[in-house]
This record gives sequence, structure tokens and C-alpha cells, in this order.
Amino acid sequence: MSADRFFDTSIFIYHLGSSDVAKHRIAEELVRGALEARDACISYQVIQECLNVATRKARVTLSIEEARTYPDVVLMPLLRISASEALYHRALDVQARWRFSFYDSLIVAGALSAGCTTLFSEDLQDGQRIEGLTIRNPFR
Repeated sequence: MSADRFFDTSIFIYHLGSSDVAKHRIAEELVRGALEARDACISYQVIQECLNVATRKARVTLSIEEARTYPDVVLMPLLRISASEALYHRALDVQARWRFSFYDSLIVAGALSAGCTTLFSEDLQDGQRIEGLTIRNPFR
């Protein structure tokens, strides 16, 4: 099963709720569409970051029970990239070449490893191309 799109953590943070109604609506459309079409994916890192923010830092934090349900229903069906030696090596290569932070490089490496053509992220430069991967900020 291929995935054309990779979602960074911010997509899910806005999906969970935001004071920015427009960003929440966009995230809702992206996540719903991805779950229906099964054409998008995430890495283990996105799950970890999402749960960390959602249970500790979000405007409205999730209870532990809600934090157990959200991954089961939303995140796990999209999980395609797990931690591996090859992923870390690729992230280090991305970091060296593009001078991103290590964690941003790990997101890019995950998208590249999944064979995605689009990475949705508001943290990286909209329109930037990396090895056939185009970064898009859906909130722009």
C-alpha cells in the first residue's frame, strides 16, 4: 500500500483542536481524507510528538483515556515508518545536506523512506523540494 503524502505533527495538533478555526478545518479535511483514501502516512515520531503535546502542552489537553483512543482511531492507521538504523542514517544525511534540525530531518527522512511525494508541514519552507519530495504548508 503506497502513500503519496506524509503529515508532520502539527496537522494532528490542529486536528485535535485549535483556537484557529481555519487551521482546524484544514487539518480535519486532511486527516479525514487520508483515513478514507489511505494515501497518507506518518512515522512513529509523529505519534510521540502528538501525544506529548496533546497530553501536556495543548490549549485543551487530552485526558489519558482520550490519548489512548486518538492513536488507535487516527494515528495508528497512518503509521508506516518505524525507527530503524537506516532511518537515522538517512536523517543524518538530510541534516548534513539541508541543515535542518535533527528532528525535522527525521520527519523528512520518514517521508522519503515511505516514498511520499508531498510532506505537509508548517515548520519547513513551503515549496522546497528534497529528492522528489515537495514540502507544502497547508495552512499558508
